[in-house]
Amino acid sequence: MSAMDDLRATIARLRGPGGCPWDQEQTHASLVRCLIDEVSELIETIDRLDFPHMREELGDVLIQVVFHAQLAQEGGHFTLEDVAREVNEKLVRRHPHVFGEADRLGTAGEVIETWEKIKAREKAAAGAAPSAAVFKELPPRLPALMLAEAVWKQVNKGNLPVAGVVDRDRVAALARELDDATLGDRLFELAAAARERGLDPEGALRRRTGQVMQEVEVRVRANSGR
Repeated sequence: MSAMDDLRATIARLRGPGGCPWDQEQTHASLVRCLIDEVSELIETIDRLDFPHMREELGDVLIQVVFHAQLAQEGGHFTLEDVAREVNEKLVRRHPHVFGEADRLGTAGEVIETWEKIKAREKAAAGAAPSAAVFKELPPRLPALMLAEAVWKQVNKGNLPVAGVVDRDRVAALARELDDATLGDRLFELAAAARERGLDPEGALRRRTGQVMQEVEVRVRANSGR
């Protein structure tokens, strides 16, 4: 047996008769916090390039993946093999420049553009109606800082109208002043100041990003007559 087979057998044994009471009580919902915690700990090791602990934390994240697949298998929904097969097929399908006859791509940007086009075609083939939303759907639990960054990326990519909503000149001026260390200092100072003031920086940024998205969407729809 491979190490992956051993891990799957261990999780199944923990869940099975005579197994661990804690593991037997878990559900997909109850494990969400565990998954968030394990991913956060993995990110910390990546930030430090701490490879021995990174290996350990990758294992803890893998436990979560196998555990969720075990729960799904018990419910008759899918297996870990199904998960691996589906994601492998998706990787091959969305990299025709590597696995197919398509021309080689020279930049990461071209790869992302090709990925998104193939993804859109797959959704259309599956019968999904094209989205009328101005902004691409983003994960609802995305941290506020990553959400704001992703929304601004879409603003720039789509050349969306933000005048009067966001000051592009101020953003550009701030960008010229930043490097990695300066950015870290300013973000930490803002978070610390918010704490001193009794404010929630995560919530404030999420609300502001939501306002930007809403106001830009209204403008785009008004300009297009929709």
